[in-house]
Parts: sequence; C-alpha cells; structure tokens
Amino acid sequence: MKAICFYFQVHQPYRIRRYRFFDIGENHYYFDDYANKSIMRKVAEKCYLPTNQMLLDLINEYGENFKVSFSISGTALDQFEQYASDVLDSFKKLVDTGSVEILSETYPHSLVSLVSEKEFRRQVKLHKDKVKKLFGVTPKVFRNTELIYSNEIGRMVADMGFIAQLTEGAKHTLGWKSPNYLYQNVLNPKLKLLLKNFRLSDDIAFRFSNRAWSEWPLTAEKYVSWLKAIPEEEKIINLFMDYETFGEHQWSETGIFDFMRALPRVVFEQTDFRFMTPTEVVNTFEPVGGYNVPYPISWADEERDLTAWLGNDLQDDAFQKLYSLINDVKTIKAPGIQKDWLYLQTSDHFYYMCTKWFSDGDVHKYFNPYDTPYQAYMNYMNVLSDFIERVKARKRRRKTAAS
Repeated sequence: MKAICFYFQVHQPYRIRRYRFFDIGENHYYFDDYANKSIMRKVAEKCYLPTNQMLLDLINEYGENFKVSFSISGTALDQFEQYASDVLDSFKKLVDTGSVEILSETYPHSLVSLVSEKEFRRQVKLHKDKVKKLFGVTPKVFRNTELIYSNEIGRMVADMGFIAQLTEGAKHTLGWKSPNYLYQNVLNPKLKLLLKNFRLSDDIAFRFSNRAWSEWPLTAEKYVSWLKAIPEEEKIINLFMDYETFGEHQWSETGIFDFMRALPRVVFEQTDFRFMTPTEVVNTFEPVGGYNVPYPISWADEERDLTAWLGNDLQDDAFQKLYSLINDVKTIKAPGIQKDWLYLQTSDHFYYMCTKWFSDGDVHKYFNPYDTPYQAYMNYMNVLSDFIERVKARKRRRKTAAS
C-alpha cells in the first residue's frame, strides 16, 4: 500500500489600509475593510466555493477512498464569519463527511514560533479552540506558518501534544534522502514528520498552466505515470499547496478543475495508491529515522528558508519592534488591543516588504497591495507606531491606578 496525502493551506490576512503618518495618535483603526471583503468574495467565487463543491463531489463518488486535509488560519476563519458564511458552511460540509482532516496552526498565521514559546503556545491554543468551536474537531496534526520548521520548533509542537507536523522536504536538509517517507523529530521522536514532495506539488501549484513548461499540458494520466515511476519502497507522496491553486493561481480556464476531478479515477485504475489524511499516514507507516533541521526552513522560494519574511533590514526592524511589545501586550486585557496584536503578526505584512525580485518575484507580487517593499514598510511602521503608543498609554494608566 502507498499513500497520497493532499494538504491545502487556506489563508487570508487582514490587509492594512493606507495609514498615514498624520493618522498616528488620531485613528486607531488599521484595516482595509473594503479590500478584505472584496478579495475574500473574489477568492470565494473563483476558488473556495467551486473547489469545495468539487471535493465534496469526489468524496460522494469515492466515499472513504478519497481524503484531503486543510489548515485554515484564524484570520481566514474570522473573514469567513464576516464576509463569507457560505464558504464556512461549505467547509463544514466537507468536515462532516469524515474524509477531511483539519490541522492546527497559529491563529494569525504568524512567525511567533521563532521568538516566543509561550506566545506560540497561546496562539496555537486560540486556533485549536476556534476549530473546535466551528467544526467540532480537535486537531492532532500541526502545520506551522508557511511550513516553517526546525528541530526546536518540532520539540515545542511535540510538547503541545501533537502527533505529527507538516514541513518542507528541503534539499539542503534532506541531502540524499527522499521526502517520500515518514520521518520524526530528532529531539522528540514522538513527533512524526510529513515532508512535502516539492516537485510533484509544484507541478500542480505553479507549473500547471505554464505553456513554456516541457510537460505542458499536464493530464491526470501523465501525472499518475510519474507516481508509478516512484521507487516501490517510497510509500508516501505528500502533495502540499495553497488552496488558491484551484481557480485563483491556476484559473478554471487552464483545466485545473478537470485535472483534479480526473485524478482519483486514474489513481485508482492504475495504481495501488490510497488517499490518506496526515493522521492516517502516521497510523499506517513507521518512520525511517530523524529529520535533522538545526536552522528553520519553510516552503517559500527556491532557498526554502526564512528570507521571504526576514531577509532584509526593513523586515528585521519591523519584526523586532513588533515583538519587543510581547511582554507588555500580554498584561493588557482590552479586546481591541489583543485583536490588533494578533492581526499585526500575520506573516503577510513582512512578506510584502520582501526585496527578492529574482526568480521568485512574481510570487511576491501576488495580492500585494503595495507598489514597493519600502511603501509596505512605511505603512506598517506607521500602524505599529500608533499601536505602540496605545500599549504605552495602557501601561501608564495601569501604573497610575496601582499607585
């Protein structure tokens, strides 16, 4: 028996409005409601609703033989509740089939695992509670923001009780090894690791509609022939991608929906692969050994490192100033402060500041509201300056009350 594990990331940030220097101290509302609603409805119509219906149809057709998994960020769930209750309902229908596994992550899709274990734990708990409230399930498997992982992050995830974590099968950490096995954390072997097969994942997520690609057009039959060519001893094929692959990154006109509809049939007809959720993979296969990742990796860009978010002085400055507030914010109970604190941590804000305009440039432009990384930095820092003043004011009032 061999496994195909489909995992989809579902995430939308709360985009920041154009916030001028003169707004600091005068206007404490930071987010662009119009952009957030309009983008959510656009992606809902092009991706979420039609793809959810397609997956539901496949589950109804193949029953328990077809399974997928999702992680849905807390900011996406909040926007579903605000702007797209129909999308939320469609995800609930999928979960109710029993063929869909929901994974855990940080609530605001943040980079907090790099700086604070305590805040990391808090954000993961917030997300688990939200998933339990909306879907009635408690996640057993974790995926960190953008598949960010290291030995130490895995240790923290294991300590939180998760049985497995998803991450990238990065060449510079795997070396000669294949991503097509189950691995384990080297600090706590109880945590199993599912590694993305980046070539087969990216063939769908990035190359599908590229007419310059030597393998275009990609059909289900061709794709399954690649699966059949994988060595027999390599039992697990992890296909991890953004959910917006369907209908948004790859438009419906490219044939992406037709490809996905046909894939299970061809898999069942020509191979002994089964579609499994991450939990089923962990319960079915034994790990072959540890995956040693001393420094954090991600699934972003060719380098598979953190430079998409923390690769220049702009990003580092914004990141350090944001997390310098961590001890002060945790003592403030005001809901407005706490909500803004979460939403300002979303990794997209740092992604917009990226200055990598090489082979990955087009990726960094996707849904980016800014013309330049410097504009993104200035806008974010204006907001952060106002937020810092609000936190300081709360701290001063608390000291005054105590005296």
